[in-house]
Amino acid sequence: MRTIYWYLNFVVTLVLKTPELLTMKKKSESMKTLDFYSLINKTAQKWAMLQIKASGGTFHVLGNENIPKDEPVLFVSNHQGNFDIAIFLSLIDKDKAYIAKIEILKIPLLRTWMKYLGCIFMDRSDMKKSAQAILEGINTLKSGYSLVIFPEGTRSKSDKTNEFKSGSLKLATKSKATIVPVTISGSYKLMEANNNRIKPAEVFITIHKPIKTSELTQEQLIELPKKVEEVICSALPLSKSQD
Repeated sequence: MRTIYWYLNFVVTLVLKTPELLTMKKKSESMKTLDFYSLINKTAQKWAMLQIKASGGTFHVLGNENIPKDEPVLFVSNHQGNFDIAIFLSLIDKDKAYIAKIEILKIPLLRTWMKYLGCIFMDRSDMKKSAQAILEGINTLKSGYSLVIFPEGTRSKSDKTNEFKSGSLKLATKSKATIVPVTISGSYKLMEANNNRIKPAEVFITIHKPIKTSELTQEQLIELPKKVEEVICSALPLSKSQD
């Protein structure tokens, strides 16, 4: 019953947001960009909270104090399941967009909300388009707006991690943005571990101490991808090193 309820809730609440979507379209034409992003984040946050509450899961957020308040950051996180973006939207209180997979553009309404959020869609099968997405992301960070990226590129569907794509950190190093590593542990248990049926689970979101890329030496920049991956994996019950 919970699975039926969750999928119905997802579709119905998304459709009911359509009038608000039309209002947002008008506001996007008259408001300053960052002000509009702040408004759309607050709206999306409420919708995402409905989705995670409907899952029946218990969510623990650790380290909120590690998020810099007055500067854009690049959140770098592992990616366990489909709930991860909703978790970021609802539980991490900072205006932000996402580097998302291009397949999301196939989902009506959701794709429009994500475009309004300032999301950048990456086609990882095309190196040229991937590079263009990275450049767009660098400009987004330079403009003062935060981003979220999942450097694995796909869901691990477990407590293990897939290979981290180190090139994604160019978003931070080229824009001199601060990196905030984030570990999501247990989100795959809400859906992926159950053959896409929804079941309650305990999920931990650990926000680690920020890394100021502008203060790193050349040697530290070379080691940065490995360091970020190690920090993220440190809060997982399993990691690649334990395979």
